[in-house]
Amino acid sequence: MPAQKDRWFPSFSFLLFCAYFIPMLGSTSLLQELSPQEYFSGLQAGRASLAYFSPNVSPGAQPFLEQIENSVEALQDYGISVVKVNCPKEDVSRYCGKENAVRKAYLFRGNMLIREFPTDALFDVNSIVANVLFALLFNEVKYVETLTDLQNIENALKGKSNMVFAYVPATGTAEHRAVMEVAFVYGTVHQFVLTTEATLLKDASSDEPDASSARLLFCHCQQATDVAQPCRKTPMEQDLTVLNIHRHLKLMGAPLVTEVAEDPEKVSTVHLQLGLPLVFILSQKETYEADRRTAEFLAWQLLGKAGVALLSRDLVDLNVLLRSNVALKTPDEGVPIKYLVLEDTDEVITLVEDKSKVEQIQEEENEDEEDDDEKENDNQDVQDDQVVEAVSRDKKRELPLEQILTLTEETFHSAVLKAAQTVVLFYASWEAVSLVVLQTYVEVANHLKGVQGVLLSRVNCWDWPGVCTAENVTQFPTIKIYKKGEQPLTYNGMWGTEELTSFIMLSRVSCPLKLMTIDEAEGYLRGELPSELSSYHHTSVLGVFSTATSKAKEAFVEAGSILSGHVTMGMYFEDDALALSRKYAVSPPALLLARSGDRSVEGITLSKHSAQDIVQTIRYRLLDTFPEITVQNLPRYLQLRKPFLILFSDGDIGQLESKEMLKLAKGTPQRAFVPCWLNLKNTPVGRGVLKAYFASVPSLPVLVWVNLHAGGQVFKFPSEQSITQTNVLSWLEKLRAGLEIPSSTLSEEDWKPPLPAYDFLQMMDTTAPEFTLPTPYRHGDGDGQEQQQPEGSEEKATGREETPEEAGLKAEKVQSPGRDLRGTAPRLAGREKQAKRHSEL
Repeated sequence: MPAQKDRWFPSFSFLLFCAYFIPMLGSTSLLQELSPQEYFSGLQAGRASLAYFSPNVSPGAQPFLEQIENSVEALQDYGISVVKVNCPKEDVSRYCGKENAVRKAYLFRGNMLIREFPTDALFDVNSIVANVLFALLFNEVKYVETLTDLQNIENALKGKSNMVFAYVPATGTAEHRAVMEVAFVYGTVHQFVLTTEATLLKDASSDEPDASSARLLFCHCQQATDVAQPCRKTPMEQDLTVLNIHRHLKLMGAPLVTEVAEDPEKVSTVHLQLGLPLVFILSQKETYEADRRTAEFLAWQLLGKAGVALLSRDLVDLNVLLRSNVALKTPDEGVPIKYLVLEDTDEVITLVEDKSKVEQIQEEENEDEEDDDEKENDNQDVQDDQVVEAVSRDKKRELPLEQILTLTEETFHSAVLKAAQTVVLFYASWEAVSLVVLQTYVEVANHLKGVQGVLLSRVNCWDWPGVCTAENVTQFPTIKIYKKGEQPLTYNGMWGTEELTSFIMLSRVSCPLKLMTIDEAEGYLRGELPSELSSYHHTSVLGVFSTATSKAKEAFVEAGSILSGHVTMGMYFEDDALALSRKYAVSPPALLLARSGDRSVEGITLSKHSAQDIVQTIRYRLLDTFPEITVQNLPRYLQLRKPFLILFSDGDIGQLESKEMLKLAKGTPQRAFVPCWLNLKNTPVGRGVLKAYFASVPSLPVLVWVNLHAGGQVFKFPSEQSITQTNVLSWLEKLRAGLEIPSSTLSEEDWKPPLPAYDFLQMMDTTAPEFTLPTPYRHGDGDGQEQQQPEGSEEKATGREETPEEAGLKAEKVQSPGRDLRGTAPRLAGREKQAKRHSEL
């Protein structure tokens, strides 16, 4: 047996020799082998090289040399050369002479040493490439160990650049190599940050990450302009490979929302090119702003999963149902675009993540179409009230209410004393008109952002009925302005952004403003008001009084409190008031009117001295001579109860017609009728008015006489005659003489709302369990338990169970706008379900 063993040993050694040397003899080595002198003399400035110094080839170093050789080609792609330096035995230099030199590899840039690597850290190609690139990219890739270091880097990047944050369980892995290779390409575009600390991954991620798996987050710091604002983070959900990271960065660099104006079948974006679906939000001109916000909100939710595009129906003729609001285009060739009707963005996200939902939604839509007739009848009570219908359609929209302070019983009184001027909106969170006005209120807050001394706030009367009762709020919505030492001022104008903003700004000036000298009075008539009021100031009214007209002066002061916010009023009653009134050919008591843009001053002697008479006089005099009728100003002219002479036009009226109509208006004695014009482009409802007059819209311009307050007869000025003062006066004479035949006669039916008004008292009756009033906040009631709510909260303990509908009616939860897809306006309140219909209430 020993003899047999001895015979096998030489044969086995020979096989090992062949297995070791034959592959090396048959291959060409990519690893350069140089002497120390050749290596150092050949180093080029700026060029990196990885060198391994070896006096001889020991069996222990052979596996390392194999990995070094395998990495040559990969490092060459980045301009890094790999060299094995053969050290002579007599060489005792720094790199060859040391005993442990054979256990290290050296990275040079030119002749400068960058880094020493222990050979056991370079155990394979991935570790070699990762560690070498990590050493070279020390400026492009920051390594962090603490949360403070990470936050400092984020803060430094905010508003400037984005950050790519990568977590790898250990350096030298394939994931580490992938991050370094991508950083080599994108390092000058984004700031790369690397960590191996699992705690940092938990702090940076919103979910519970697996510390055993590498993760990458794209941090959108460039959009965070405020240091206190955190950087949005979009995680990469795929494995960390070069291709996946490159794909993720391409998606992060694509536009958040793409606006398209062509057939969606022809649209191609980076998302489709990378194999992701593209979601179209179907928009129109009237809802563009709301749809844009919806698209942006959705794009953030789908970032890295799908693209989002905004497609305007006004620019593209789509042969699809008008109610379709979303389209889905997949990257699969030959698959048609799916047009869908969805409620909110959550459904879109589910649609992207679960493709089977597409067919399910389309089946449900087909069933809905079959039930449309029944639903139309069931919802008639909602459709009759257009405001309720609009809110019902937009019930899932969210409003940005951050700039509006929420008041409670505990905070109301302190808040109205805090600012020089506190504006309070009293509303009910379940009531449709309140929610529409709340949207306008948000727009007003945006206009007044940064204005000193103005605080915008709100009180939900459904949650805090005690506050609203104490402030004598009997209808919703109501807006009051509180100023220190003065009675609150109630707004009674139109619920438009411009009108409400103007009212708030003009109410900041005392009304009337007491002027002490003639110079101040003259300056006031020239429009010398604070600069911030210049854009809201239209006409100045100056009351001039002598010492003998104290009764009229007191009435003027009372009229000022009524008109505060609607007009600027001044008052002069010094000893030389008579001289000022004579200058404008009036005698005290008198009014002086100075219109904005008109240097002339109109003088009016006051014959009646009551406050209401002065108010009516001022309101009448402030009306334009030849106004453009709009939805906002029509009530003011209807109050005159006079016939209308209306020139309808499709755009601005011609210069000749304008000149002639203005002459006619100025020549009308005591305004026996209201000469005006209506631009159908600015007020599209005028087209419906013309159809009511003539059954169809006549050719424009057209001049119409209508007396809404007596008979309702409509007369049309002859189209063959030119509109001149002479021709119109002649035509009006024929009307008075009964020589003209009316084109139509309007119905005598009263203009009333389609449904009766809400009975708020009945709705808030405590005997009705579904409308139980919230229990007012009280301190300890004797049993040692205090039901205390945080300051600013709108939720109060009610002492009863909550129905699902009531839960949806609680205080508005301020969320990102744009969650709803039903259009026309951002969501108005934090309600998941519309409250009971109008008729049921």
